[in-house]
Amino acid sequence: MTVLKSVSALGVVGALGGVLTAALAVPAVSGAGLTAKSLAATFTDLPPAPREEPLSQVTRLLDRHGEVFAQFYTANRTEVPLAGVAPVMRQAIVAIEDARFYEHGGLDVKGTLRALITNSQAGGIRQGGSSLTQQLVKNILVENAQSEVERDRARAPSMARKITELRYALALEEKYRKDEILERYLNIAYFGAGAYGVEAAARRFFSTSSARLTLAQAATLAGAVRSPYANDPALGRKQQARLKARRDLVLDRMAALGMVTAPQAAAAKGAKLGIKLAPQPGGCAQSPYPFYCVYVQRELLSSPVFGNTPAERQRRMARGGLTIRTALDPRAQRAAERAISAEVRPEDTEVAAEAMVEPGNGRIRAMAASKRFGNNPGNRKNGPNTTFNLAADVMHGGGQGFQAGSTFKAFTLATALQQGWRFGQGFQTPGALVPSSGYRDCRGNAVNDRGARVYNASGEGKGGPHSLETGTWQSVNIFYMMLEEKVGLCNVVRTAQALGVGRADGTALREVPTFTLGVNEMDPVTVAASFAAFGARGRYCKPQAILEISGGSGGDGGRTAVPPSCEQALDRRVADAVNHVLSGVFSKGTMKGQSIGRPAAGKTGTNNGYTSAWFAGYTPDLAAAVSVGDIRGSYRYPLRGVQIGDEYYGSVQGASLPGPIWVRSMESALRDVRSHGFVYPDMSRFGGGFTPGLKEAQAAERKAGRDRKARHQRVRWNRGGNHRKPNKVRWKRRHR
Repeated sequence: MTVLKSVSALGVVGALGGVLTAALAVPAVSGAGLTAKSLAATFTDLPPAPREEPLSQVTRLLDRHGEVFAQFYTANRTEVPLAGVAPVMRQAIVAIEDARFYEHGGLDVKGTLRALITNSQAGGIRQGGSSLTQQLVKNILVENAQSEVERDRARAPSMARKITELRYALALEEKYRKDEILERYLNIAYFGAGAYGVEAAARRFFSTSSARLTLAQAATLAGAVRSPYANDPALGRKQQARLKARRDLVLDRMAALGMVTAPQAAAAKGAKLGIKLAPQPGGCAQSPYPFYCVYVQRELLSSPVFGNTPAERQRRMARGGLTIRTALDPRAQRAAERAISAEVRPEDTEVAAEAMVEPGNGRIRAMAASKRFGNNPGNRKNGPNTTFNLAADVMHGGGQGFQAGSTFKAFTLATALQQGWRFGQGFQTPGALVPSSGYRDCRGNAVNDRGARVYNASGEGKGGPHSLETGTWQSVNIFYMMLEEKVGLCNVVRTAQALGVGRADGTALREVPTFTLGVNEMDPVTVAASFAAFGARGRYCKPQAILEISGGSGGDGGRTAVPPSCEQALDRRVADAVNHVLSGVFSKGTMKGQSIGRPAAGKTGTNNGYTSAWFAGYTPDLAAAVSVGDIRGSYRYPLRGVQIGDEYYGSVQGASLPGPIWVRSMESALRDVRSHGFVYPDMSRFGGGFTPGLKEAQAAERKAGRDRKARHQRVRWNRGGNHRKPNKVRWKRRHR
């Protein structure tokens, strides 16, 4: 039936209704600002169909395997085509809401006349006579509202609003086919329990899809639409009882209309309501991987790629219906979480954080922290929870970071090798150093510090002759301060910057003599990405969490891949040489005795005064960085004489806590990954260096070690013990 036929039918019914209909209907429309004379024009001179904004939908974050781990939404909705909705659901909604839907032209004359009589007698809106098309109009106006005032106006129980709905409904009938109107209605309607649209309702109420709804389930959802708040099954048993009554009413109506047989309706009525409320968590706090979620969320909100303004980006994320595939690897994520939780408790004020990045593409595989994500009870400042993304920088929800310590020596090492230094090449070092000359920043300014005196960290080397290898393996501060002066402070800074190094707070790097000792505050994502470049033979890639974006409001279904952003930041052969030296950290250096059972390289980082501790390491397949510091402030609360987890530490060094976390997490994350080795360095370019006095010093050290061991053996035998018993006692204490 066309719109004009509907209007004509209204006139016929009005005539048949005689004086009574005229007496009731004319005052009603007059109250809406219309006269009987203008009534015909009202329904023939129609406005354009209402403007339809894209419906707000759920934005979902997927891990690398396509599994959802977080979602954002203003309205929990997923649009589906009508063909994707079970036929029985389409029948149920038509049966209870608008049985003559396929017969009228947007205006159900009989239902409207009945409602006009009832409402006129009551002096206001008491009965609905709206067709599905009219209900669609109402939902469109509410969805388009930009304020509460506009929303209230769209819902107002007034005759003026009803007349407006009628006119728009007639216009929609001219614009769309019936099935198109039904599809739009099923996607926009609110069903209760926070579910907008039939797909979200099917998943929320019954943990199924709209395509698989049974007769009883479809009748339940159709019955919920009229009063979604009063019949909300999530609110309790009373609401569920009311919903069951509505379901049975729908089934009776379907049987009366011949959509189902009486036995089918009776069987469905005899079934339990069967509500299986599926949780629909929203936001990062309810994600199993909240820190990774925060990183992606901040990436979306800060990048102009996703909108010109923060408000536009926020709206797109919350309403856009995007599907965002990320680089998150659940296995690596769990490995990092378990390694941290084995060593550090959420209640500790000392915090550990780890990030894992894939060399060669920058994909962030994991982000973990020792604290749980969220506010502390009573909004206390310190506790087991935090809202800071401890593995990331400020831009991605993190804090100020911790000084990276001796991990920065890797950038000085790379600079020296780039300038032609060779393995074995080195020089004599004193027991202390005052950086009084030779240091200039990248603006050419002298940044010497005559008032500073630098010493080697306890247990990490001493004065004497050192080469590139021994100075790195023993992490000798003075050697690296002198090496930095020889190769140029600015050159070291530029190497670091080329490898993506930037302060966690986003401010400029501090270009000072102690730059090589890691005085800049960093975050694990940035450090892991920079070390990943060594594993990728000098190819640096910006950390990447988002791999692909698809979908969006309007159902355009487009896919946009986000390619890695990479560049060859370091000569490949130089990177091979760096890997060769840093591999020795495990076999001959500060991480000796700790291994992941495959080729690996890395660098410990212990800061002056033990304000923080780091370990950054990598294989050709995966890089990771672990930081440890006190969340209350690393300078006020250094890592000395502290109880962390089940262990007491006189001082926390890079190899004593961050190192074991790194080893445990990398072993697990790489368990099913084939082992790959580093490319052997070009010895014609990097071999043949010489350090005066180094061989003699090493020989003397070996002799001193043998003498100490012999004395120790004599003491034990003289006491009547044997060499096995003390080892067994130490093992028990360590693993108790």
